[in-house]
Amino acid sequence: MRDAVTSLIKNYDVAGRYFDRNAIDSLKSYFESGTARVQAAGAINSNAASIVRQAGSRLFEEQPELIRPSGNAYTTRRYAACLRDMDYYLRYATYALVAGSMDVLDERVLQGLRETYNSLGVPIGPTVRGIQILKDIIKEQVTAAGVANTAFLDEPFDYMTRELSEQDI
Repeated sequence: MRDAVTSLIKNYDVAGRYFDRNAIDSLKSYFESGTARVQAAGAINSNAASIVRQAGSRLFEEQPELIRPSGNAYTTRRYAACLRDMDYYLRYATYALVAGSMDVLDERVLQGLRETYNSLGVPIGPTVRGIQILKDIIKEQVTAAGVANTAFLDEPFDYMTRELSEQDI
């Protein structure tokens, strides 16, 4: 897993270039947001189980057909699998937040996930909505923990939803 710093260094090294103003600005931004990233990770870590439960409840309130007979979260096993997956998304989004890089999401979560879900008949739409709900809850909790600017929290969640969303070819 690479972080924002190692990714930047690798890209400039491959090109055989010294850091330019854009690279320096990128590094500066990463380090300036470091404390907020760690605070956010702490807030997520201390409330992860509650965050996942809240996100599941909100998702199933919005889309109750998922927990009705023949719904994809019907039965205790399927319901638990849905919450387990939401926990995975939350955990890896936290890693991406701290790293300031989406590489971990590609390497550990997204590669082949859509194909796997499609082959298992898991609907992508509710999965994407669940990730968006996680983001909303995280932003509320991180703001309550005292982090003023929470814009950086959008990136990993938006990245996952964009990568999982259906695309016209």
